[in-house]
Amino acid sequence: MKKKIVLLPLDERPCNYIFPNRLFAHDDIDIVLPKSLGNKKQPADVGKIAEFLKTECRNADGLVLSVDMMLYGGLIPSRIHYAQADELKELAALVKTLKKENPRLLIYAFQVIMRCPDYSSDDEEPDYYETYGKMIHKAGDVIHRNRLGICDGEDLKNILSQIDREKLNDYVSRRECNRECNYLMIDYVKQGWLDSLVIPQDDSAAYGYAAMDQEAVRIKIAEEGLMDRILMYPGADEVAMTLLSRMVNTIYKKKPKVYVKYASEASKAILPLYEGNSLETTIKYQILSAGCQLTDSYENSDIILAVTAPSDKMSEAEAQPFISKGYCVERNIPELIDFIKTRIAEGRIVTIADNAYANGGELQLIQLLNQNRLLDKVAGYAGWNTSANTLGTAIAEGVDCWHYGKTAGHMRFLAERYIEDVGYCSVVRKNITSDLYKYGMNYFDIKERDGVISKRVKEELQLYMESYLSSINAAISLDKVWMPWSRMFEVGIDASYSYNQ
Repeated sequence: MKKKIVLLPLDERPCNYIFPNRLFAHDDIDIVLPKSLGNKKQPADVGKIAEFLKTECRNADGLVLSVDMMLYGGLIPSRIHYAQADELKELAALVKTLKKENPRLLIYAFQVIMRCPDYSSDDEEPDYYETYGKMIHKAGDVIHRNRLGICDGEDLKNILSQIDREKLNDYVSRRECNRECNYLMIDYVKQGWLDSLVIPQDDSAAYGYAAMDQEAVRIKIAEEGLMDRILMYPGADEVAMTLLSRMVNTIYKKKPKVYVKYASEASKAILPLYEGNSLETTIKYQILSAGCQLTDSYENSDIILAVTAPSDKMSEAEAQPFISKGYCVERNIPELIDFIKTRIAEGRIVTIADNAYANGGELQLIQLLNQNRLLDKVAGYAGWNTSANTLGTAIAEGVDCWHYGKTAGHMRFLAERYIEDVGYCSVVRKNITSDLYKYGMNYFDIKERDGVISKRVKEELQLYMESYLSSINAAISLDKVWMPWSRMFEVGIDASYSYNQ
């Protein structure tokens, strides 16, 4: 019998709205999404969201629920709203209604801990972050270190004197409000309204406001004895795919075993850019969160996760190729390629988490996969944004392939990852950004979703495909390109792939 899963995504960007459905929609799985959401800082109508959930969840088997969308109307609105905790708690009570009306409904929820980026920009933050952002981040870092006794009180006094206290109070009060909602969701798990909860750490760091919130929430989880039902780890935009993996595994009463193959064993201990956990710790959480289990033997595995991270400090993709010992000496990519090739020849499912760099895939790796004609032989590939985003996506691809094989939809998703994660993020975005001044545009405002920039992006992506994806390019058609938030950071891609299994 066909299973119905309702998905309330984190926001309207393709990675949240399109990716999960594109990967996991099958003949026996119907994924239902709201027809419309918001637009970046413009929140979705939470009243309409509530009606959507009430209507669609009555006869659903599962719900993957973004609490941030339900309460605030999206990820960015969760950082700039003016709602009070009592208002948000009334909205949150909808979860109880859904469970009461459909007691068999399996609810996997996720709620992001509000980030605190280390730069001054109001693109995704309150307006005053353009002026005070870096100092607000520094204030959180100093306050946290001061509490731990590893920072001088004079440093705290100095940084606070540089920030408009009204703006800082607004920022801190919103964090407190959001943290109260985190606590509420923890209570909902304890009371049985939620079956499980993921609390992703979006762009996290070891110290600061976000780290202090994580610490407080982690203490609450431990006090309630819920550490096995509420997981905290770095990530955000990949979580819907992770929880859909878990939902599918749960529905079919399966728990696939995952073996992790590192290009460098030393990479287990690194702290990836924008994250506060070691890579190995995050991988274990990601595998668990996806409803899988870790195994120490590839012979005993259902899925092999190949990880390309360096042995030490991670660099940005736009700086590649990065010539350092961590990339070129202690990381053995030739051995990884040989391992992948051999395992695929044995008929095993191999998915690649290309987290060598942040914010883009590795061009040299793609060249090797292309030369060895492995691009369409692997079960998955991801190499976008943060290491956690990449890991969650690659694991989800492995789970989908394990359950359903290399369907046409699966191969389309895989091809789009090569185009977007490597072609756009590592090549085309940088090229076009350097020319934006010619159009009177800038990185954060290209003034259009579909126009001169998206046309140029498409043209340059096709050139990249001809060069880097030559072994499979004849099977790919790049049908549509658009800029979802009218900026350069992300891109929307529709491709088709003619695949004969």
